[in-house]
Amino acid sequence: MSKLFIFGFGFCGRELANRQRALGWRVEGTVRPGHERDGCRGFDRTHPLPRSALDGVTHVLASIPPDDQGGDGDSGGDPALAWLKRFGPWPDLTWAGYLSTTGVYGDHQGGWVTEQTELKAGAGRSARRIEAERAWLQSGLPVHVFRLAGIYGSGRSALEQVESGKAHRVIKPGQTFGRIHVADVAQVVAASMANPNPGAIYNVADDEPAAPAEVIGYACEILGVPAPPELTWEQAQQRLSPMALSFYADNKKVDNGRIKRELGVILSYPNFRMGLDALLQERVG
Repeated sequence: MSKLFIFGFGFCGRELANRQRALGWRVEGTVRPGHERDGCRGFDRTHPLPRSALDGVTHVLASIPPDDQGGDGDSGGDPALAWLKRFGPWPDLTWAGYLSTTGVYGDHQGGWVTEQTELKAGAGRSARRIEAERAWLQSGLPVHVFRLAGIYGSGRSALEQVESGKAHRVIKPGQTFGRIHVADVAQVVAASMANPNPGAIYNVADDEPAAPAEVIGYACEILGVPAPPELTWEQAQQRLSPMALSFYADNKKVDNGRIKRELGVILSYPNFRMGLDALLQERVG
């Protein structure tokens, strides 16, 4: 029987776990110490797991962001990889996955990026992701890297942004942003587990990059509420937090052809309109 262990049992991890458990898989994982639930163990650098935690595990997925300890040997600041290298080897492991981000591409001024595009993220979170990706790919494990666009799903979408009053329609001409429904993230990862190709890197994004303001506008339309006023880029720079502004720093379109060609993936939600429509329909049953 296949057994999956997920380092970082969060939004994507729960979706994948539900999918694989329905197929008869055993699934375990980790959460932050003090947040233990669903049978998951607490884990971080100061709360390591016993080696026995991975007894019988055939598949490992890591979704914990790297920390600032990039100089921790050869694990690229990734606590899960540091633990695996410390206690390895893992002869029963047939597949490993690492959830990265399309932020590693940096800014391409609205151009398309593929898995072969040069990585040119600046300092900060995306730069640490590049370091972590390289460490995973050089680890000797059967690693597959998934570069995820902006993830949304039930409870985490433009619908909730609008309803909370925190939505903005920032107008930055030419700006596009990739996104992906969490169910499609799980679908892509599951397809990779069924068709292993160690060393492969996959962009995980939908078919239609779009301006953030367009997504907020559509969410307002289907909710039947007025759209928030437009903000020019200059106004946004004065009103939004540095974290919110960071999402507008890069401008690119993410090519998702590889997941279709090599994994046979047919996205359940190929654009944000279909995804938001489905999320709203879930509410009304």
